[in-house]
Amino acid sequence: MVKATDKMIARRADTQARADFATWSMMAKLNGASSLSVEAQEFLAKYKAFLGEMNETEATAATIALIAKSYYAKMGGVGTPPAVTPAAHDIPDDSVTDNVTAFRRPKPAPAKVKKPDFRFGGSSTPSGKPKVPVALIFAGLVVVYVGLQFLLK
Repeated sequence: MVKATDKMIARRADTQARADFATWSMMAKLNGASSLSVEAQEFLAKYKAFLGEMNETEATAATIALIAKSYYAKMGGVGTPPAVTPAAHDIPDDSVTDNVTAFRRPKPAPAKVKKPDFRFGGSSTPSGKPKVPVALIFAGLVVVYVGLQFLLK
């Protein structure tokens, strides 16, 4: 009888094994296998041995099963791990050879035509509000300052 905890551990071990194997195999393709852990290098060596005996799909499945079994024991699973059925997207498909989508640059948006604003000299901010000239602001501050000085004396 399989316990629910053992099934959960087996599923986690399988998921981790699939992710780690994908990472390790990609690093090996990029000539970075020497930077992997000793355990990872051993699993990759077993994978290469499996490739001599069977096709790539079967070798991948066998290697992932070995990694999952190792992880199952490390995670506290007892005995042989229960069978875990992978999700449909985890099963490699031999008919798919290229799953990379080419990047396409989006079409540039047409430039907006700025309508002239004739209220305050023709210039306006992007939000459509008229721009107040700096001289007008300065004149207003001078008037306020002089008015306050006049009132306080």
